[in-house]
Amino acid sequence: MNMEWTDIAAERSVLGGIAPFLAGVVVVAMLIGALWLGARVRAREPRRPHPDEQPRIPEGGPVHEEQLSREPDEIPKSDYRLTPYEVHGNQGTRPSPEKKRPRWGKNSSGGFGSGGLGAH
Repeated sequence: MNMEWTDIAAERSVLGGIAPFLAGVVVVAMLIGALWLGARVRAREPRRPHPDEQPRIPEGGPVHEEQLSREPDEIPKSDYRLTPYEVHGNQGTRPSPEKKRPRWGKNSSGGFGSGGLGAH
């Protein structure tokens, strides 16, 4: 029996065991570095607010939703193209004198393509 091949196989098995061990050491070092970096970033953040600094309910109680009817502002007629700043900025609606909210028709669900018969 030739013992030369067993010596070569033994040497390669040692290398085969060292490579995964070194890869594991590198991964662990990277994880430790990530934790260290995260701790440094967290240390620079402002502190968390104490319970007495948390928001409170207003003295008049909780604020409730308010429903208003609104109607769109009309775009002024012009011979040239209007730019956005010429059309009232972001004030696109105004309160409506009509207090009754618009509703959909009796036979209409209000959704396009909802599968209903629609208003006939």
